[in-house]
Amino acid sequence: MAAAEPDTPQEKPKGPYLRWLTILAIHVAAIILWEFAVRATKLPVFILPAPSAIFVTLSKTNYAWLSNTWVTAQEIYGGYLLSVVTGVALALMFTWSRLLTLLVFPLFITLNMIPKVALGPLIIVWFSYGIGTNILITLSLCFFPILLTTVRGLKEVEPDLLDLVKSLKGSQWQTFLYIQLPGSLPYIFAGMKVAAILAVAGAVVGEFISSDKGLGYLMIQVQAALDTPAMFMAVILITLLGIALYLMVLLLEHLLVRKDARIAS
Repeated sequence: MAAAEPDTPQEKPKGPYLRWLTILAIHVAAIILWEFAVRATKLPVFILPAPSAIFVTLSKTNYAWLSNTWVTAQEIYGGYLLSVVTGVALALMFTWSRLLTLLVFPLFITLNMIPKVALGPLIIVWFSYGIGTNILITLSLCFFPILLTTVRGLKEVEPDLLDLVKSLKGSQWQTFLYIQLPGSLPYIFAGMKVAAILAVAGAVVGEFISSDKGLGYLMIQVQAALDTPAMFMAVILITLLGIALYLMVLLLEHLLVRKDARIAS
């Protein structure tokens, strides 16, 4: 009889920390390569500044980085939160009323086809310009993915569960709260991740069209002077705001949705 092979310890699965460290290392390596490439080619600063020249602008007070970043953050996060609330609420209404779905949902699809850049000047004419207007532009750009995926998620609930709640004389609100909402969370978060990307674009579009503050407004101002380092720094800060929003959505999804139920987006 062959001798039993000694037990070998099972290899521990690699944790998420290694993946995040790898992502961070890739970004740092890209920045270092960028620095060396610009120095080696001696490109003019107004064409492509080195990262060191870009980060130096943070020390200059004339750009008002803190206040401009705060304004853009309000527009991004405010518009995004409104889009989540509006999208889920409208999806619930469409699920409850077939007549409303027939009459209104096609209209939302048509309105979503309108280029938001073209819609921006009209919103400014109606509501003037400022943080509130840019929040509306952000809302108009990113609420539809949440609406669409939430409607699908609410309709994906098993009919047997709905029949069970009806037999127990549960209200529509109880059906949504205890059956539809938990089952549709993977779809809601799939839409929220797409909307997180669009929210950043919406805020910047609003500031480009007409604004007197914010990182997008600052980019327009420094463009006339060919201040490329400041433009790059504004882009980096806008990107960081978007990444922070996306990571918060991922964290909420990790806490509220089982891993095997998540939808890749």
